Amino acid sequence: MHKNYFAIIMAGGIGSRFWPLSRSKNPKQFLDILGVGKTLLQQTFDRFTGLIPPENIYIVSNAEYRDLIIQQLPELPGENILLEPSRRNTAPCIDYANFRILQKDPEARIIVAPSDHLIIKEEAFLEQVRNGLEFVGNREALLTLGIEPSRPETGYGYIQAIQKKVSGYEEIDLRKVKTFTEKPNQEMAKIFMESGEFYWNAGIFFWSLPSIMKAFEKHEPEVHSLFAKGVGKYGTGAEEKFIADTYERCKNISIDYAIMEKADNVYVLASDIGWSDLGTWGSLYEQMELDKEGNAVSGKHVFLYNSTGNIVNVPDDKLVLLQGLKDHIVVESDNVLLICEKEEEQRIKEFVNDIRTEVGEKFI
Repeated sequence: MHKNYFAIIMAGGIGSRFWPLSRSKNPKQFLDILGVGKTLLQQTFDRFTGLIPPENIYIVSNAEYRDLIIQQLPELPGENILLEPSRRNTAPCIDYANFRILQKDPEARIIVAPSDHLIIKEEAFLEQVRNGLEFVGNREALLTLGIEPSRPETGYGYIQAIQKKVSGYEEIDLRKVKTFTEKPNQEMAKIFMESGEFYWNAGIFFWSLPSIMKAFEKHEPEVHSLFAKGVGKYGTGAEEKFIADTYERCKNISIDYAIMEKADNVYVLASDIGWSDLGTWGSLYEQMELDKEGNAVSGKHVFLYNSTGNIVNVPDDKLVLLQGLKDHIVVESDNVLLICEKEEEQRIKEFVNDIRTEVGEKFI
């Protein structure tokens, strides 16, 4: 382990596209959604402990999830749980963690990662983490992990890289970033994939603390100046009130918009790590064992007749019988039943918003 290596794990999302299994009180990062005996947060934390000391791992999450984090990660020092009073996207949560890390190691090398992604090839991932942290420690650079696309996916953002690899790093396929592109339509996604210049944006970042602090000062001074006022209060009894006041004034902005799309020292490390963001039921379907009719079933008492290509997730104490159903999502959880066409799954977030408007938070 390297005492100079740090990790920031972002764990404050709601995971509304996995509703009704993922709820605001217990979102998907705190669930064993893959049925492996560990939650997604626990898997993410354990993955990093092979390289980074637990005392150098920080979890940034919403204040309402404090008890869940303590329960699921008892080995994490309590002071490494950074609690946000409200959701302000990824840039504020990263800058908050930056200032906490500054107290411990002003020269820290940092990886930032979501808490709810799937990485199958863990050894390959850790090797890329070593490569990434070594690279950003040697130059003023902001590095993102790029996933080689296997299909023309419209649900991911893309990173376009220049063709020439960075000198000295040819073996690990490290290139300068040309552009970031938001989720494309099917035609553009196909063009991106065929060009060989584009990678999926995994939302995993590497940088040294001096490099990211300088980037915030230059490209997002409004956010950075707010957190800079807390120097001297971080790690003391005054921190909680300071953070509460700061988040009231802080804007909602992602690290991509705030920094990555503006900076000119951004690089991408192309990787094959068996990655999925597990952002939708469809992405989970791709990781599950299928029966001979292509159904992915979770639940002890599920009977299927003339049904193909479905995702079924129900509690073990419920009996479900489906006949003649094709390519649907069927989920029952805590008095909510969802039946939705797989091709319409991107609308689940819309459905949740409608329910919130009409019924309130009871079922959200």
